[in-house]
Amino acid sequence: MALCDAPELQLFKKAPIIADTDYNNYLSYFGSIGAKAMFSAKDFELYEAIRKLSILKEAIDADETKIARAEKELRYINENMGEPSEMALLGRLHWWTVEYGLIGTLEEPKIYGAGLLSSIGESASCMQPQVEKLWYNLDTINYSYDITQPQPQLFVTETFQNLIDVLESFANTMAFRVGGAESVMKAIACKNVATAVYSSGLQVSGTFTDIGIAANDDVTFIKTTGASALAFNGKQLDGHSKNYHKDGFSSPVGRLKDAVKPLEDYTDEELKSIGIYVGNSTSFTFGSGIKIDGQVIHILRAEGKIILIVFNNCTVTESNGNILFQPEWGNYDMAVGEKIVSVFNGAADKDAFEEITLISKEMTHHMNYDDKTLQLHQLYKTVREIRESGEKLEQLPDIFNQLKNNYRQDWLCALEILEIVYHKKNYHQLEKEVQIYLELKASREADHDKLISDGLHVIKHPVSQLLVE
Repeated sequence: MALCDAPELQLFKKAPIIADTDYNNYLSYFGSIGAKAMFSAKDFELYEAIRKLSILKEAIDADETKIARAEKELRYINENMGEPSEMALLGRLHWWTVEYGLIGTLEEPKIYGAGLLSSIGESASCMQPQVEKLWYNLDTINYSYDITQPQPQLFVTETFQNLIDVLESFANTMAFRVGGAESVMKAIACKNVATAVYSSGLQVSGTFTDIGIAANDDVTFIKTTGASALAFNGKQLDGHSKNYHKDGFSSPVGRLKDAVKPLEDYTDEELKSIGIYVGNSTSFTFGSGIKIDGQVIHILRAEGKIILIVFNNCTVTESNGNILFQPEWGNYDMAVGEKIVSVFNGAADKDAFEEITLISKEMTHHMNYDDKTLQLHQLYKTVREIRESGEKLEQLPDIFNQLKNNYRQDWLCALEILEIVYHKKNYHQLEKEVQIYLELKASREADHDKLISDGLHVIKHPVSQLLVE
């Protein structure tokens, strides 16, 4: 399918191929996977550094000293990220596909990545031999990227279905599918709200701060600090909101000592046989050595599984005598489940939890444009309307004269005018004037030389043959 409806600079619009069924499915699936990905505190630190630098560079009256300091801070954080998080690795897959992806063969790939399509220079230079072309597969997650530099290599997929297959392979390594101690550790590193799912189906949402691990790496205990909530199938349990568990939540994980099956699978009769029934004061020990002493006041089942047992006058101790819970703290809500089968980012019931996402402290600058700049914006708008409608081309000579006389620092609007008249073949004198104007500007202004030269090259040498057809 054609990527865009015109063969020249219009190709650089981020438009699209999302109508392609496989690619559309990939984007949708990527979003659903990304919503569950665990990030680290370092990820947000990096985001803040990039945001700060971007805001400074976009400011009209930017302080060069502040920009240099922000660049130094960004380099330092980028070089000290440590082990990449799930979110960081997913970011790499997104970068090498949605932003900088190629499709076809290593010898004759075509562009589909929006980042390449929107860059006049890189869309042409990326096809040069010095930019290595590699097959896109799961190994691609090992390639980091620098958003400020041209990419030294790009990845080629044979089909869009392959993008889905690679994403599925990566998803199989993520905490929401793997569970276990490693996944809870990711939640602790996140330092923000995450959800751990017991094998019974009970979901515990909160900021995880501690974990117990057995010699065989099984999880024996989890703990959150601060506002926490319990849910099942994404729906918050009545009476177990973050207001009730405002100080956190903790509970054992695993089977009872010497038990032949998980506690969540016990029948009422089996529970009664070990002293767990409403109104009874009981004592039992988990295989990890964690001991529960208290009176049962409620047993909650869901879809045939026991998910929660509530005690009063309860004491919870570890095998070394360390007290995890004591009677004066109120009722003890004990989660039931042999294992932690899934861990994912955010709360299980986001609406009920009223989850507040991380908010940047770096505020954007409000641009107050002067009248002259607003008039330049209007010229750009008029040129765009002429391009899109194909009408009122007779206005272009006057617009170009205004640019020459009043906006000598601007070059892009003139380049857009040249693109229109070059392909219309009706305004030869204007075409010649604009081209000479731009060539002189490129020769005199080193900062704009490559940008203008690349633009002139693309106007005369369309790159449509490099793009997805």
